[in-house]
Amino acid sequence: MKNTGMNFRHLYYFWVVAKEGSVTRAAERLGLAIQTVSTQLALLEQAIGKALFMQQGRRLVLTESGRLALAYADQIFLLGEQLQEALGEADSGKTRLTVGISDSLPKLTAFRLLEATMHLPNPVRLVCYEDQFEALLADLALHKLDVVLTDRSVRSGTTLRVFSHLLFESETIVVGAPKLAAKWAAGFPGKLNGAPFLLPTRNNALRGRIDEWFELHDVRPDVVGEFEDNALLNTFGRRGAGLFFAPAALASDLAEQFGALLVGPVPQVREQFYAISNERKIKHPAVEAILSAVHQGAFNAP
Repeated sequence: MKNTGMNFRHLYYFWVVAKEGSVTRAAERLGLAIQTVSTQLALLEQAIGKALFMQQGRRLVLTESGRLALAYADQIFLLGEQLQEALGEADSGKTRLTVGISDSLPKLTAFRLLEATMHLPNPVRLVCYEDQFEALLADLALHKLDVVLTDRSVRSGTTLRVFSHLLFESETIVVGAPKLAAKWAAGFPGKLNGAPFLLPTRNNALRGRIDEWFELHDVRPDVVGEFEDNALLNTFGRRGAGLFFAPAALASDLAEQFGALLVGPVPQVREQFYAISNERKIKHPAVEAILSAVHQGAFNAP
């Protein structure tokens, strides 16, 4: 491999300049002279043979090469921070669990799954990231995450070497704020025509099953909102904006935390929850605790 003469000090100065948007502000942050930072930046550009910044008015903006370099620098310094934290946790006896949570996963479900990690003999430090399903799978494949919790399995034929583990399956229920629930519970489900509903977007695994259920019962709902983020959907539901579907296993939690009352059961629509890992057999002790709690009926899923 050719030695370009680039070192991490040069890269770090570049990273700070990129974040600050100015050599002057970067020099202030680093406690160095402006000339020193400019010299280090010039050495980096000389080493790689490409300009990383260009002048735009009074501002420095990244070139295409600069944007690429910044993406790698972000990863390098993030990994450095994670390494330092991991070594510190190892000294403290803590186990680190980095979890990706799909934005379509009900937050109560995520909490109930992760709750099992709080009762282990060795303390666990949870680091949770929320994102779209595909982005989380990419991070998992790059070993940035230990596990992904989601409501869908990985499609067969994917080139990513990741594996789906079914945690549990739950029937769903229709719930709503007290006034709405009282109005629409009578005659459920036959008299739901025109009922206001908050639904997941069509890229959600559950949406197709819900639409089939509406068709089966000849229900034509008034769809007042579609949400990719389940937490936002629940917030609107809590405020009485519409009825919504939820896992039956969380009925008591929904009533306690959101004041959402049962309108009616929907046994035909079942929701599945998965842990996705890099290994066919999960070995992380905290994830094993989640699996154990599920298998022992912690969710009392129907």
